[in-house]
Amino acid sequence: MTLGQKLIRTKPTTPAVEHGDGATTHLGRSIGLFPLTMIGVGATIGTGIFFTMVEAVPKAGPSVILSFLLAAITAGLTALCYAELSFRIPAAGSSYSFAYATVGEFAAFIMAFCLLLEYGLAASAVAIGWSGYLNNFLGNAFHWQIPEALRSPMFVAGANGLEVHAGHFNLPPILLVILCCFLLLRGARESATANAVMVLIKLAILLFFVVIAFSGFNSANFHPFFFEASGKSPGGMAGVTAAAATVFFSFIGLDTVATAGEEVRNPTRNVPIAILAALGVVTVFYMLVAVAAMGAQPAHMFEGQEAGLAVILQNVTGKAWPAMVLSAGAVISVFSVTLVTIYGQTRILYAISRDGLIPKTFQQVHPKTLAPVNNTLIVCLVVAVVAGLVDSTYLWDMVSIGTLTAFIVVSVAVPVLRAKEGAGATNGFRVPFGPYLVPGLSIAACLYLVWGLSTITYVTFAVWMSIAVLTYLGYGVHNSRLNRAAATAV
Repeated sequence: MTLGQKLIRTKPTTPAVEHGDGATTHLGRSIGLFPLTMIGVGATIGTGIFFTMVEAVPKAGPSVILSFLLAAITAGLTALCYAELSFRIPAAGSSYSFAYATVGEFAAFIMAFCLLLEYGLAASAVAIGWSGYLNNFLGNAFHWQIPEALRSPMFVAGANGLEVHAGHFNLPPILLVILCCFLLLRGARESATANAVMVLIKLAILLFFVVIAFSGFNSANFHPFFFEASGKSPGGMAGVTAAAATVFFSFIGLDTVATAGEEVRNPTRNVPIAILAALGVVTVFYMLVAVAAMGAQPAHMFEGQEAGLAVILQNVTGKAWPAMVLSAGAVISVFSVTLVTIYGQTRILYAISRDGLIPKTFQQVHPKTLAPVNNTLIVCLVVAVVAGLVDSTYLWDMVSIGTLTAFIVVSVAVPVLRAKEGAGATNGFRVPFGPYLVPGLSIAACLYLVWGLSTITYVTFAVWMSIAVLTYLGYGVHNSRLNRAAATAV
């Protein structure tokens, strides 16, 4: 087999569970429809609202509402593609597994590196944001705050570029990742149940915010609706696009639902339903909170604001207790986001390892809890180190470009899979209006958002992709299960 043939070889699309190289690599099916939907909601709601308003509003101003809508429409188009693929390929690994079954091994490995970037940095960025709300809660509840040196990173994005603050270390995110690690090691069912409870608390807290924020609603805050071009904003629709590209990573929850495909009961039914249901819940809450927040506070006040939604409530009511309640809810909310994001990362690594493209240690599963122990410990260590040392400003756009790339590949996979299955395709959910219209619109929308990202994001992403190519050529192509199977057959 030539190198070119190896690059495009694919796995079977039959929805069957693979067991890798031994009995200790099997994941158990223990997650039902409701906790699966809550995984999607938990991985999505919180990040785009609790943190990225601070990053997005300075780019778009009040028109950030359109940014969330644009991101939601793009995610909706891709969600339809995810729903069809997850019906036919209900395996761990999400868009990595979809790519491997459709466009080939090399593209799947590149996709895997995009997902590692997406999930790993998302978990770190979200954990960093948790620190601000925890500090706000402690200040309002106990009149005590974490010392600055213990809640700020060493490497910070300053006005003139990278700044090194020697002696600073962001401790709260480290503690959060340790708690998530402990829970994930207990097993998928326990983690999903805990997440579902935290998500319900989160939704109640956001409704609490909406009700109070609307009591201080001022329509004047929406004028001018579009920002003028400046050093911080490209202005007009360009600003809307830039902000949408920044917040888009928060729709990572759709991909997280698909990563759980191998641990879901009746996956061909439950995974597509959970993806679409999660998208609906997320879109409604994002729009409600964004409108309420912009109506309660002028756009210029968002920049650099720590624990922004809590501060808005404190300013609207003139009292500390609403901010304390919201900060407590945010602490719980971000716990669930970090938990399911790390969960998604471990399941992607599990799938890649089972296919032989990375070492076997990532697929070894505890015989009792059925959790990938080594995998989880390694992921949590990396996430904790990044969260403790790096400013989240460096992470948001990198997560977005990883997410957008994954969504593009998923959209491409739909017409490829339809062509492979032909007339013999099984019944089930299908993207409406044929295999080209919706996937084509999804790809176009994703590319439009990619265009709004910064130059440094493109450069960093190119470096990461170069590492992916070298890793595949140096290790993956030779150790692939498909390669070993072909060698045995010869």
